[in-house]
Amino acid sequence: MSALNSAVVAVTQRIRARSETDRAAYLERLKAAAEDGPVRTSLSCTNLAHAFAAAPDGDKARLKGLQKANVGIVSAYNDMLSAHQPLERFPGLLKQAVREAGGTAQFAGGVPAMCDGVTQGQPGMELSLFSRDVIAMATGVALSHNTFDGGLCLGVCDKIVPGLLIGALHFGHLPFIFVPAGPMTSGMPNDEKARIRALYAEGRVGRDALLESEAQSYHGPGTCTFYGTANSNQMLMEVMGLHLPGAAFVNPNTPLRDALTIAAGHRITQLTAHGDEYTPVGRVIDERAIVNGIVGLLATGGSTNHTIHLVAIARAAGLHIDWSDFDTLSRVVPLLTRIYPNGQADINHFHAAGGMGFLVRELLDAGLLHEDVLTVSGEGLRAYAREPMLADGGVAWGEAPARSGDAQVVRPVADPFDTDGGLRVLDGNLGRAVMKTSAVHPDHRRIEGPARVFDDQQAVLAAFRAGALEGDFVCVVRGQGPRANGMPELHKLTPELGVLQSRGQRVALVTDGRMSGASGKVPAAIHLHPEWVRGGAIGRIREGDWITLDADAGRLDVDVPEAEWAARESAPPDTTVQHGIGRDMFAGFRSMAGSAETGAISFSPATDNEGAS
Repeated sequence: MSALNSAVVAVTQRIRARSETDRAAYLERLKAAAEDGPVRTSLSCTNLAHAFAAAPDGDKARLKGLQKANVGIVSAYNDMLSAHQPLERFPGLLKQAVREAGGTAQFAGGVPAMCDGVTQGQPGMELSLFSRDVIAMATGVALSHNTFDGGLCLGVCDKIVPGLLIGALHFGHLPFIFVPAGPMTSGMPNDEKARIRALYAEGRVGRDALLESEAQSYHGPGTCTFYGTANSNQMLMEVMGLHLPGAAFVNPNTPLRDALTIAAGHRITQLTAHGDEYTPVGRVIDERAIVNGIVGLLATGGSTNHTIHLVAIARAAGLHIDWSDFDTLSRVVPLLTRIYPNGQADINHFHAAGGMGFLVRELLDAGLLHEDVLTVSGEGLRAYAREPMLADGGVAWGEAPARSGDAQVVRPVADPFDTDGGLRVLDGNLGRAVMKTSAVHPDHRRIEGPARVFDDQQAVLAAFRAGALEGDFVCVVRGQGPRANGMPELHKLTPELGVLQSRGQRVALVTDGRMSGASGKVPAAIHLHPEWVRGGAIGRIREGDWITLDADAGRLDVDVPEAEWAARESAPPDTTVQHGIGRDMFAGFRSMAGSAETGAISFSPATDNEGAS
């Protein structure tokens, strides 16, 4: 085992110290729940009869006996999301696999799964962030029957995996394996897709050309192949030890994908209290696993959405992290991949060039990941430096490639794309924000200019179409935080701002909202808090104010005389009435949500000043 990097040690220790009280209380709850014994023994005969009334006779006999593991399947299947459509077949495969291992499995419940790709720029996007919390609660409802000894979580995309994991951690005395579906096969090259989007934004091609381009890019079952939040989720489940090794990026509906799914069904029974390797998820996810997740995110240039989701996941396990932890680690973790939007390759190219096995081994050998962690593999994280292959009708694991198959896609620690992880925390008189720098050219990491102030992204797009966005400027889009409107992604702005940057204008975005997991080349200070509706300084910005965004220095400031700045009112907008597309049902979520840096959690709110160490 390599000596751990001193920054990894320091961040791990400060998370442990910061979390001492809450983590101890969490582990005590796990211990108490585990000591109650196999859960079904506490149910009455009436309870039990209801729980297995519809089970096949063989399963019913095992459930009556109370001596075999019963596994709950929680799935985000629907057939509109390409990433989740393959999950339709998984429950049958998993039930049979669990039977083969001597247990039973029941479909415990489904959770909602919405697609940010469909709702991007639409009113439905305002439900997106809080769908994570709905999924967490729906997972809790699915498991509330208290008849399960473990769980299999089926999900892939943006808010779904974090929601499933948060829900699972509230049943942290049970083991869980996360079972992915894999990415779709490669379609139109990403640079060509981006080119056509830019042409459409400029009015140089029509909607028919744009739609054909998008249809060739998103063309079949599986995860979208760019490296956004969905594929960042899969990377995280690997480096946090919740997948079987190498499961993340195997294409759907292939023999190896099915074999990995079946192997997960076999494996989960061994991890329950009825097996001989009891491995509760609440102990798998500790401060070391969370640090490993942050390191993996940084090394791959992953989604900025996880500066929110990882915080919420950690809190569900009694752990407290904040953006300072990301920032500290970003300065020592090298960037090892170039996957769109951080390059031109897609996730299939990454997988073929060495994938997760190569990446994990490089990071372990450099002392950047904790190796001595619990994982569902039954070994430490070194097991994830291997890759799966078909063998004798099942799965075997061999060592990952010793060298990158394509140095333009993935590189060793000794020859990184960049010496840091490409994420910066920005502080200043405008508040606190994060910026993804891994896809931003160094010449664009410091932008200063007059503010152009907008209250939603549609106003920005209208100004672009009217030719009103001229010269250098900082685009301020406010009123987009969790309590304002659910913090929708503002990815719809990416093509237009990218066009202006390509014309030679120096532009940047400052917002209390989110960008997509596919945030790209335009510098963007996002997740700014305090947000406008909570009196944040973003509400004091006026048209023409001089703003400086400096990623290298970690600053975000507006240059206004101090007395004038102090005298300005923020005047937040009225957000009490939001109707249409179900938004009115989420008023309670918005009113309870914490800040982005505390995970924007709606059912366990946190104060804005927590954690900013």
